[in-house]
Amino acid sequence: MKNIVIKNRVTKKRANALSLLSVLFGLTLTCLSAQAVDATSLDELLNKLAQGNIAQSSQNKMREAEFMAKKNQQSQLLAGATKQRDGAIVLSNQLETNFQDNEVVLANKTDALNKRMGELKELFGVLQQVASDTRSKFQTSVISAQIPGRSVFLDELTKSMGSTSKLASIEEIERLWFELQREMTQSGKVAKFEREVVLANGDKAKTEVIRIGGFNLVANGKYLEYIDETGSVAELIRQPSSRYVSSAQALTENQGQLVAFALDPTGGSILSLLVQAPDIVERIEQGGTVGYIILIIGAIGLLIAIERFISLFLIGSKVSRQLKADKPSADNPLGRVMLVQSENPNLDTETLELKLSESILREVPILSKKLTVIKIISVVAPLIGLLGTVTGMIVTFQAITLFGTGDPKLMAGGISQALVTTVLGLVVAIPMVFISTMLNTRSRGIINILQQESAGIIAQRAEQGA
Repeated sequence: MKNIVIKNRVTKKRANALSLLSVLFGLTLTCLSAQAVDATSLDELLNKLAQGNIAQSSQNKMREAEFMAKKNQQSQLLAGATKQRDGAIVLSNQLETNFQDNEVVLANKTDALNKRMGELKELFGVLQQVASDTRSKFQTSVISAQIPGRSVFLDELTKSMGSTSKLASIEEIERLWFELQREMTQSGKVAKFEREVVLANGDKAKTEVIRIGGFNLVANGKYLEYIDETGSVAELIRQPSSRYVSSAQALTENQGQLVAFALDPTGGSILSLLVQAPDIVERIEQGGTVGYIILIIGAIGLLIAIERFISLFLIGSKVSRQLKADKPSADNPLGRVMLVQSENPNLDTETLELKLSESILREVPILSKKLTVIKIISVVAPLIGLLGTVTGMIVTFQAITLFGTGDPKLMAGGISQALVTTVLGLVVAIPMVFISTMLNTRSRGIINILQQESAGIIAQRAEQGA
């Protein structure tokens, strides 16, 4: 079996050698044929082939000489690489030994440091936490607008104690205590200082800023905000309601007296919410088209109510004067009813009663004119508000269908429309109900006076007839 394997290997080697020789022979023939392409006769072709063999033999000798020359150089390179490798192995062993020794030394020193620190380790941990909390406090504190650069020290202290585990020095601990004490001291003072302020229109102006403790910044009767990212003080683009702005104006114009001031105990959180709160105009705009329709109807009802109040007041005054007068006048309903008696002195009692009733019926439409419109408005306004509510909910559900419930702001528009239209409808309807009742009562009062006087005239005529 071994003989067969050996024979196979020998056969394979011979086959490889023959293949190599055939390739070299083919290349030689190719080169010779390339040189013999230009031959024009057999003698010339023979000379070409002889010259080619001579040239090839000389090239082979040059290659052999070059190879033998580089053989010694390759041996030298191999010896150098081997020597370098052996040196690297020795250095690696030395470094590994040093590393292990240093690990042991480092572990021993770390253990000794922990034992020596004892409770100080917990102290520096608390110190690092306090420094981090104080840094966050200074970022939002309006006192930093007057005393800039406080966060730089705290940043360096927190970074050095956190990343490099460096212990704080006595000077750093005292500096941290000083900054905390200064923050507490300044929180109880009202201070004035000059600095550059970014106005609402984007311009910058150096002006006097009033700092109220650690709560608010005020300048020129307007509230300011401190921006830690840029270290700048900017005027609020949108100021809170007028009652708060008036207190800021009073503080700006103060000459040493006590003034009432609306401060933000949260350092700006409540103020930001007040600024975002929409005013009355914006609330109305949230109601959309339905809200404007309700307001137009309410305005029409209010104009009618004012006209009716004035008319009924004037008519009531004239009726009151007529009750005190001896002669009837045609400028008021009661006088016109009384003139029926003067114009028909010879009528019997029943006919006079019919005439007086007819005259009163002519006055009733004048006294109750347009009151029905006010009553209809008081009923229709809440219904239109309900229509706006349904429309707003449809918009809300459409937003939920398209975008889901992930972002509440997408649903806020429809919900605002639904609630605002309901409020507007009730705001219009409730006063209209009271106004309609008052006008109707006043109108019925004048009509009752006419009926009473008419009954008195008939009774007087009946007594005279009897």
